[in-house]
Amino acid sequence: MIKVLNLYAGLGGNRRLWTDCQVTAVELDPRIAEVYKRLYPEDRVCIGDAHQYLLDHGEYFDFIWSSPPCQTRSKMAKATRHKHLRRYPDLSVEQEVLYLQHFFKGKWVVENVNQFFDDLIPAKLVGRHKYWSNFDIGDYSEPMPKDFINLANVAGKNKLMDWLGIHYPENIYYGKNHCPAQILRNCVHPNEGLAIFNKMKEAP
Repeated sequence: MIKVLNLYAGLGGNRRLWTDCQVTAVELDPRIAEVYKRLYPEDRVCIGDAHQYLLDHGEYFDFIWSSPPCQTRSKMAKATRHKHLRRYPDLSVEQEVLYLQHFFKGKWVVENVNQFFDDLIPAKLVGRHKYWSNFDIGDYSEPMPKDFINLANVAGKNKLMDWLGIHYPENIYYGKNHCPAQILRNCVHPNEGLAIFNKMKEAP
């Protein structure tokens, strides 16, 4: 059985349709981790720093999926409403890609947004996601709901839950963000996650 490490697991959209695997998920936010535990009770869930977990435990897995934080990399980070928020783009994506390329023997995928700057390491754009990997992930992309980016209230949350097939009652917010749908918009759609997972199993 394939041993999978699901880093920055969030709600586990990418993982929802995976079968015949043992999954260890790492999520920093305990509220999100609690929802993940309810959705995937057979997975091992660790609350902590996924970036460090990769260094400490990555070698024990056959396949690693990592989705580092995207807030400082997204095109929205350059929007007018953020003009007074000065912060460096998070380059944990590139750090993890380099680490996996040179030190990990199994299959791996790093996923993130289509960032506002040019790729520092070549990546593949599939739908709304950028992917770095050591196998051909294919080209499958799940069509997004209309006005995807504007689904920002409880009604939007419900629409996204139906789209992803992931349902939970509570509203969870990132920091000072008051959008209950944000953690759902961050998800890779389960069909896209499954397509990549199947490509990984087929890869030599």
